[in-house]
Amino acid sequence: VQLQASGGGLVQAGGSLRPSCAASGRSFSRDAMGWFRQAPGKGREFIAAVSRTGRSTFYSDSVKGRFTISREAAKNTMYLQMNSLKLEDTAVYFCAADPNAILTAGLSYFSNPEHYDYWGQGTLVTVSS
Repeated sequence: VQLQASGGGLVQAGGSLRPSCAASGRSFSRDAMGWFRQAPGKGREFIAAVSRTGRSTFYSDSVKGRFTISREAAKNTMYLQMNSLKLEDTAVYFCAADPNAILTAGLSYFSNPEHYDYWGQGTLVTVSS
C-alpha cells in the first residue's frame, strides 16, 4: 500500500503547480484524503482535504481561494492545483489517506494529521521571487 506524491518543483511567485498523489496497492476511492506541508524548521501544516464521498472539500485559511483539491477515482489519484503561489508556500508537500473518516467529518477533523493512516513521501515545492 503506497501513496506517491509527485509534481513539485521550482516556480516563481505568482505561478502555478499541480502536484499529484497516486495510490497503489489498494483503492483509495472511498477514503478521505488530504494534503499537508512542512516548511523548513516548522511543523506539519494542514492544507486541504476531500471527504470520502468527494462531495466536500476543506482548506486552511492560508490557501483558501488559491489551492484546489480534487480526486480522480478511476486513476486512484488526487491532485492539488496551486495558483498564485507565494514565497511562504515553499515546503515539502505530503499526501495522506484516511479510510475511517465519518461522512460528517469537518475541517477540524481533517486538519489533524493523526487521523490519516497512509502517507506519501512528499514532494518539494519551491517558490522563488
